[in-house]
Amino acid sequence: MNGHSNSGVVLLSFKGLAGLRFTLTSGLAAFMQRALIKEENMSRRCELTGVGVQVGHRVSHSNIKTKHRFLPNLCNVTLISDLLGRSVRLRVTAAALRSVEHRGGLDAFLLKARDAELPAGALALKRDIVKKQAAAAVAAE
Repeated sequence: MNGHSNSGVVLLSFKGLAGLRFTLTSGLAAFMQRALIKEENMSRRCELTGVGVQVGHRVSHSNIKTKHRFLPNLCNVTLISDLLGRSVRLRVTAAALRSVEHRGGLDAFLLKARDAELPAGALALKRDIVKKQAAAAVAAE
């Protein structure tokens, strides 16, 4: 993605998914740049449990309420999947990390969790683990 200007008009040139080159001008280019940057930012959400930002009030001694955002305690961790035989980089809350260790590892955590309570990324990882486990069970027979 290259941003450059010709005679005061802002141009944005980038390569699309199919390998085609697109060139946009002025306001549309600025909008697309903001959209692309926004897409790259990471959300404050746990990739295993889906816990996100909560909104509430800070309440003072005199009972004055001011809006406050309660951010989750996110940690960048690398967890090892025994069944897949590889490591997985995730951004999870400290509470989820304790739950993973309590249940006996990433594989056990994902296999025990219900599909409805897992985010999309964790659900895809769980499907890979289930497939690998089924293949290992067939090979053992």
